[in-house]
Order: sequence, then C-alpha cells, then structure tokens
Amino acid sequence: MTFSTYLAEGPRVGLRPYRLADGAEFTARARESRELHRPWLFPPATIDEYEPYAVRLTAAEADGGRTGFLVCELATGAIAGFVNINNIVRGAFQCGALGYGAFAHAAGRGLLGEALDLVLGHAFGELGLHRLEANIQPGNAASIALVKGRGFRLEGLSPDFLYVDGAWRDHERWAVTAAAAA
Repeated sequence: MTFSTYLAEGPRVGLRPYRLADGAEFTARARESRELHRPWLFPPATIDEYEPYAVRLTAAEADGGRTGFLVCELATGAIAGFVNINNIVRGAFQCGALGYGAFAHAAGRGLLGEALDLVLGHAFGELGLHRLEANIQPGNAASIALVKGRGFRLEGLSPDFLYVDGAWRDHERWAVTAAAAA
C-alpha cells in the first residue's frame, strides 16, 4: 500500500511526516536493524519509545526546533528509514542538525542518499535554512560516505561531543550550506 501524500518524491522514495499509526512498522524495522545501527544509532524499538519520538517530530517547528521525515519506498509504501532535522536555530544562524538512518532491508540500495537529497532541497527551500550539519562518529564510514556524496565538508573534530551508548563520544562535524548544495 502506498501513501498518497508525500512532501517530496524522488525516483524511488518519498518523504512524509511521522504518524502514530507507523509505530508498529517503525519499531519492527528498528529491531530488525539493531546490528546495522549499533553502536552509532538507537532509534525507538518499542511503541512506548516511538510515540513521544513521533510526536516531537511532528510538532510545529516553531514549538520544538525540529522536524522529521519517514523515508518510504514509492513502490510499496514501506518505511525504508528516516531523516530528522534537529536543533533548528533561526535568526542569523538558519541552521539545523541532521539525524538519519536506513533500516536493514533498505541499506546499501541508495534509498537514504536519495532521501537526503530530497531533505536538502526541502531544508534549503521551504524551510529557508542556510546550513545543515551532521555530527558523525569517526568510525561510521557509511554515514561519512553518505554526507560526502551530498557535498558536506569536514569542519573538524569535537571530542566527547554526544552521549551515545553509555559514553561521551567524539564526533566529526560535517556541514553543507545552501549555496554549496545548489
């Protein structure tokens, strides 16, 4: 079954908002993808974790400084992954921080890259952002390759930057601006 209203569509994927009704599929995909995601990523794996997560990402940007998108395969409507823009700061900064992940059944097929291209277009278009950042642990080669392929540039290393998997982890700071993405 396909979802009829996508915010943006590419050749193989569409972006749409999170819905509470997606909880069962999203959490099943997260559990199936645990080996792929660890130790980098910990998406909600239960309905109790998913519901507040989805609500935060569907709240108006002005209320929460974030927005999120489910990445769905156009052919089937199946959820292939997600891309979120967090910590949106307006004013002179006009920046957001990306969080994203592909689910195991969709990994390595280029679907998340296609989705990230759509998110960049939306962020630098409709959302009016100037800059997007991705903070990535240095050993996460797949994530680094994903952003490099979209024109992000390495800006430096932040020691003990984010608390992930029980410890403060170093992260590389990657960024792209609207002009560079055009």
